[in-house]
Amino acid sequence: MERFGLVGLPNAGKSSLYNALTGGGALAAPYAFATKDPNIGVAKVPDDRLDRLAVMSKTKNTIHAAVQVV
Repeated sequence: MERFGLVGLPNAGKSSLYNALTGGGALAAPYAFATKDPNIGVAKVPDDRLDRLAVMSKTKNTIHAAVQVV
């Protein structure tokens, strides 16, 4: 699994982006340095092409790509 880190200036929206990607609950506050400890979450990467291939090949399992966001 690929691992991505979100880095940037204070109050740039890193925690908000993390929450949007992973559905996580990282603290997103309107002041600097609200998030000091790293949050780790997994974002699934949906792909319609994979779904169509799974239907065509009649597979039992379909495993979508996922990335780990830190």
